[in-house]
Amino acid sequence: MRRFLLALALTIGLPVVAQAAPSDLVQRGEYLTRAADCAACHTMPNGTAFAGGREFKLPFGVLYSPNITPDAETGIGQYTDAQWLRVIHRGVGRRGQHLYPAMPYPSYTKMSDDDALSIKAYLFTLPAVHAEARPNNFGFPFNQRWLMVFWNLVNNPDSRLQTDASQSAAWNRGAYLVEALGHCGECHTPRNFMQAKSGRQFAGAVQANWLAYNLTNDPVHGLGAWSDGALAEYLSTGKAPGHGPASGPMAEAVEYSLRYLKPDDIAAMVTYLRSIPARSDGPGAVPATVTPITTASLGEHIFIRACAGCHLPNGTGRQSPWAALGGSHSTGDVTAINMVQVLANGSQIDTDHGLMFMHRFTGAYTNEELAAAANYVIGQFSARQGQVTPKQIGDARQSPDAKSGPPFGGS
Repeated sequence: MRRFLLALALTIGLPVVAQAAPSDLVQRGEYLTRAADCAACHTMPNGTAFAGGREFKLPFGVLYSPNITPDAETGIGQYTDAQWLRVIHRGVGRRGQHLYPAMPYPSYTKMSDDDALSIKAYLFTLPAVHAEARPNNFGFPFNQRWLMVFWNLVNNPDSRLQTDASQSAAWNRGAYLVEALGHCGECHTPRNFMQAKSGRQFAGAVQANWLAYNLTNDPVHGLGAWSDGALAEYLSTGKAPGHGPASGPMAEAVEYSLRYLKPDDIAAMVTYLRSIPARSDGPGAVPATVTPITTASLGEHIFIRACAGCHLPNGTGRQSPWAALGGSHSTGDVTAINMVQVLANGSQIDTDHGLMFMHRFTGAYTNEELAAAANYVIGQFSARQGQVTPKQIGDARQSPDAKSGPPFGGS
């Protein structure tokens, strides 16, 4: 009956006022909120969960995430069910304003009405936080929200994900978690000239100065050589033997979202990821055994002095598997996009075994020293010739992220 009334109200345009949600709906909504990774974007460093304010540097300006606590003035407290479905599926806010696709509604549009409303039910149980939205900083014409009408006509199908009867239940569940709730393609799919996802689905892309790696079934550049067990462990913990640890936005995805998913859901994601056609994009995987190409150098000196204490000279990691370097995609990337970000900004992930943390190094070493250390790590643990330059380190050092200190309140 509730779904019938909702459909009727949506059809004739009546407001749908949310009723008190039963506990099982709220519990389900909490799980789905984590699966959708809402906290990572709507919580600023050292801030209140879901109160917004996190900064996102986009190619056309700076955007700040909004408050999604149930505060009536600055949050989502006045959203009806119909308005909530519109913002999730179409990217249109309560007052008719068009959202920018930094809010991943082109993926959330695949989410079912019931799941979207379960998330709303959970968010409405949170403490209301009065947090005014910070104004975005976009230049013309990107500050004209009405232009999103045309962007959406091309790039947002506004349709729910349909079950594929030719596939297994696990595959369909995995597709829903990866494509809709987890919105993995938003980071791992390259963008086209409209800043929409391109046709090279899951081929990997640089997003917010981090390289989101190839998720296709390619055995060299993607996940084709990973065992199911290793992939499941990486998704649920942020590390897997022989593959290195998660860092940056991927560490956030594990910390805020993936580690809370049920084992069956993680297994379903693995099933779906296995079916993605191979694309040979991005850096290749590092072989299990390599012959280092480095010799005594400035980079080796810096590594032994600053890095070996935690990572050990052979890269196996002291005490914690999150400190292992062998097999990591990051050590195999000769441009060291992610390694430079870790050196400049640090990295951390909260795990069931405690906080795994690496502080930033830009305050103690010169650009030349850090570039040499990065190239040494690449040569030592992937047998490839690193291409990191002092300028690359300097650019990362000048970024606001590096200046603001370690992420997420680390020291």
